[in-house]
Amino acid sequence: MWYKKVVAAVAIVTLGACMSETPEKPEYALVIHGGAGTITPDKLTPELEAEIRADLMAALTAGEAVLKDGGEALDAVTAAIQVMENSPHFNAGRGAVFTAEGKNEMDSSIMDGRTLDAGAVSGVRNIRNPILLARAVMEKSPHVMMQAHGAEAFAATQGIETADDTYFHTDHRWSQYEDAKAKKAGPMLDHDGKPAEGADATSSADDGLNGDYKFGTVGAVALDRDGNLAAGTSTGGMTYKMHGRVGDSPIIGAGTYANNESCAVSATGHGEYFIRATVARNICALMEYADLSLQQAADRMVMDQLVKMGGDGGIIAVDKDGNMSMTFNTLGMFRGTVSSKTEAGVAIYKD
Repeated sequence: MWYKKVVAAVAIVTLGACMSETPEKPEYALVIHGGAGTITPDKLTPELEAEIRADLMAALTAGEAVLKDGGEALDAVTAAIQVMENSPHFNAGRGAVFTAEGKNEMDSSIMDGRTLDAGAVSGVRNIRNPILLARAVMEKSPHVMMQAHGAEAFAATQGIETADDTYFHTDHRWSQYEDAKAKKAGPMLDHDGKPAEGADATSSADDGLNGDYKFGTVGAVALDRDGNLAAGTSTGGMTYKMHGRVGDSPIIGAGTYANNESCAVSATGHGEYFIRATVARNICALMEYADLSLQQAADRMVMDQLVKMGGDGGIIAVDKDGNMSMTFNTLGMFRGTVSSKTEAGVAIYKD
């Protein structure tokens, strides 16, 4: 099966993909991701790679500014994700992919590790920054998740900024949509170009369907000076997905989770598998109940459980002691870290 080839190709993916545990707790820490998949140097032009790295660095800078000034982890996560939602290079906000109906339907979630409060939205259209709407659901409503028209109506009452369809229309994403429609390939995994489960298997990751490749789901996790954790995730989902399809990004415990007792996690990858394996929550649970380290827990879920199931993707995480993880079972993941003890740095490829 295809995933066995991937496993063989990335058997040592954790080398250079995760941070070793820190000997002394940093005052703050921030980790971000912009999607995982078949990301290799030949898939990106030097100019495009430079732009993506700059956007990742800008997200780190925005989030760290909050933390360095003594701000909350929630605010840092929100700030970092907004930067990536505003970039056309990631599958979130402005760069969201198109559904089978030629529309942009976005999902997002956020969680406060201090209180276990959470907010999420799914299938929303014309929301400029879905992460802000997810946070409004958490802080301004009695609910955890709202969807589609109901979430959009709520956004109007909260002054959440909207944008018309032209704002979300990028040539790159529309080209992906037209290719998928012409080939009748079914929903495509944005992060690696492969057909989703049940789609036309004759379409391959190398058929050019995904253009420049690998601009995916975005997320951020943070630890602030007060020891509080937070996590957030935002996505446009799958190219040519069925109307109403929802992945793991807005599902608390699958794509996003945070608990001050253990860690904060944001995921990216084939959402159906992350939902089934409740990846984000299980990483925290393995720390809480099995006494695993953050990296051990991440490896157990991403490099073992997901691989056995046939799911590809990755996670970013930070624990209550400031240890950071960026673990993925694919050829690359757009990612970056910064802390009070380490300078900001971004990476794309597995090495």
